[in-house]
Amino acid sequence: MQSNTADNVRTALSRRGRWGVGEIAFWLVAAATLFFLPERHLILNEIAIIGLFALSLDLILGYAGIVSLGHAAFFGLGAYAAGILARNGVGDPLVGLGVAAIAAAILGFTTSFLVLRGSDLTKLMVTLGVALVLGELANKMSWLTGGADGLQGISMGPILGLFEFDIFGTVAYTYSLVVTFVLFVLARRIVVSPYGLSLRSIRDNPLRARAVGIPVNRRLVAVYTLAAAYAGVAGALLAQTTQFVSLDVLAFHRSADVMLVLVIGGVGYLYGGLIGAVVFKVLQDVLSAWTPQYWQFWIGLILVLLVLAGRERLTDRVRALWPRSRRSLVADSPQPLPTTTAREV
Repeated sequence: MQSNTADNVRTALSRRGRWGVGEIAFWLVAAATLFFLPERHLILNEIAIIGLFALSLDLILGYAGIVSLGHAAFFGLGAYAAGILARNGVGDPLVGLGVAAIAAAILGFTTSFLVLRGSDLTKLMVTLGVALVLGELANKMSWLTGGADGLQGISMGPILGLFEFDIFGTVAYTYSLVVTFVLFVLARRIVVSPYGLSLRSIRDNPLRARAVGIPVNRRLVAVYTLAAAYAGVAGALLAQTTQFVSLDVLAFHRSADVMLVLVIGGVGYLYGGLIGAVVFKVLQDVLSAWTPQYWQFWIGLILVLLVLAGRERLTDRVRALWPRSRRSLVADSPQPLPTTTAREV
């Protein structure tokens, strides 16, 4: 019986891990923009960075059920870490990414014990408080961060010693897209693993997950730390590709915008953050050109209509047009599992 259950689980995980036609097409289109939209590389670079930032939030919100209004804390810390490193002579972009990820992961690990102690409202307030404290520290420590004037004098070296950043944003967009893709593949592998399934069980019913032997707190601390590292890398990408960091990276609107991106794209599947980033930036670009003073009003109106119409109903109808997507919907629906003794994965 246990052997059959294990085989069924392995088969289900293998099926979830396969790349669909739609996924491959998505990344092929993203790669094609490098060649067919050369004049839009600057905004595409922003989309790639916001997409990675939204992906990091989706890991904790969509898969672990941890709400956050201060995710910009990790984004901003990663930006400042990479920027300060580059200003002090270490201009290697990959080293900057590594340092930013480690710094953000340390902050995420340290604050996770505070975030996970309370209810959803407590989590919202604690995460928001962490971001506000970091923002004020960055403002006061002007000798290190530049304060309100921003961190200037950042000079980035060529990527891998070969590719210099150019004013058209081609190298920057390529760099951001490749980093986003690599981290997406890693995140995808995690969420379809037994660890990812345990996160979903914690999100749906933490008491039952604990009862069957899943170490709930350790799982949540781990994914919160990972999400913080992802957000730190996104912030580092912004600092490296723009070669400037300001207090804006720690502002509340950063956290609000990435939450809005997930509302548009959807939570609980990794492409939601990427698709939401594309829609959000395109809307922002089009509406700000059409009505510079009131573009936020129109985005707010679209958001209200989206919530009233029900994004899930809209996306389910689109997926129903694709036979493979219909099978995926059935495969992703909750299935009864035999009762077995949970073990550490």
